[in-house]
Amino acid sequence: MSDRLKVLPQYLIPKQALTILAGKLASAKAGGLTTSVIRWFVGRYGVNMAEAANPDIASYPSFNEFFTRPLKAGARPFASADYLCPVDGAISQFGRIERDQIFQAKGHSYSTTALVGGDRDLALWFHDGEFATLYLSPRDYHRIHMPCDGRLTRMIYIPGELFSVNPTTARGVPGLFARNERVVCVFENDETGPFVLVLVGATIVGSMATVWHGQINPPRPGTIKEWDYAPGQVTLKKGDEMGRFLLGSTVVMLFPKGRLSFNPDWSPTRAIRMGEAMGRRA
Repeated sequence: MSDRLKVLPQYLIPKQALTILAGKLASAKAGGLTTSVIRWFVGRYGVNMAEAANPDIASYPSFNEFFTRPLKAGARPFASADYLCPVDGAISQFGRIERDQIFQAKGHSYSTTALVGGDRDLALWFHDGEFATLYLSPRDYHRIHMPCDGRLTRMIYIPGELFSVNPTTARGVPGLFARNERVVCVFENDETGPFVLVLVGATIVGSMATVWHGQINPPRPGTIKEWDYAPGQVTLKKGDEMGRFLLGSTVVMLFPKGRLSFNPDWSPTRAIRMGEAMGRRA
């Protein structure tokens, strides 16, 4: 069966309604039922609770608090590198942005302008630059960290679809990451200039949050919302936590031309861990 046929049911199901319901259930504090669901999830997906700061499944009052659990100190040592991998997960794709086109999967690309919500001036910063698309599976640690130092300048919430972001859907849905709901975080680095981290929503991703704003969605107003930040208002260091997903999704990063040379050990589908070397300054 082709990937397009495999994803056809996703066009038909009520993705927004399912996502709202999943968000309510994941935030519920249902005692023993919550513990049973978490225990099933850990077994089903092979979650390594030995890495968690709190490995006691029964102590989490809601599924959300389990899902966004912090790791114990030292579980993710930082590599000696200019750029760190910001998440646990797997590499979907990475490499050169061809003019304004980001490679999604065989036969599919999408534009930087579409990804950032139609802002052509912002997209031009990344003309012929570099990108990385990183997929977080259900079993992964779901906090997102900074690949390098950055001063936040803008945050843009963009409404959209709520397709799954797993590899099959990436191959089957054209323009997936520029169609789904997303949060675009624009940073400035003193040495290498601007870069963007995009948090991409998906089916049953109840919400996305950042450390400076808290929960961004819901609500889902159906329109683009933007926040501007004064210089120095939000400054984060390499490796600092910057956000989290409540249920799994994808991060897309954009860097300007000539600023990043990727780790030669990286390849599509390769498993990655937060804190490993992502690359060096070009």
